[in-house]
Amino acid sequence: MKTMRLFQAAILAMFILSANAAFGQKEKTVEVGGSPMYPSKNIVENAVNSKDHTTLVAAVQAAGLVETLQTAGPFTVFAPDNAAFAKLPAGTVETLVKPENKATLTGILTYHVVSGKLGSKEIADAIKKGNGKATFKTVQGGTLTAWMQGKDLYISDENGNKSKVTIADVFQSNGVIHSVDTVVLPKS
Repeated sequence: MKTMRLFQAAILAMFILSANAAFGQKEKTVEVGGSPMYPSKNIVENAVNSKDHTTLVAAVQAAGLVETLQTAGPFTVFAPDNAAFAKLPAGTVETLVKPENKATLTGILTYHVVSGKLGSKEIADAIKKGNGKATFKTVQGGTLTAWMQGKDLYISDENGNKSKVTIADVFQSNGVIHSVDTVVLPKS
């Protein structure tokens, strides 16, 4: 009897999903860089459409991380916008995207990525549990510290540099993106 109810519930869920698709029900999106970010698309498929993240996309391509960020993940990406990259000293981005600097660029980019799907609620819960701060291990191997200032969420790198989350909870099929206003750097 229990198995039959589960089967009926599964059939009903499939019917609702197919009906939504058939009647053109739209996904709930977040606009980033003038474009909607679709929860059904992966991180790369969405990021390439953001006019605010063209530098990040170029850097991800130069580092050879496109395929990685298209996998199932899940990943939490603290995505620097173009203005964040512009804060770096003149010529830094141009130098980093050169083939001979691929390892350094990869290290910087993967320092902005945490394994798992951490929305702002999960990050806030970790901050509360940590008495005002939470640390997260990055894919690069370093640590990011998250904290709140009023209602604003910030991350800090191991060098003490801080970055404000300007757009939170841009959910993707393989994780979540939080747009940030400053590039954070691993310990040198």
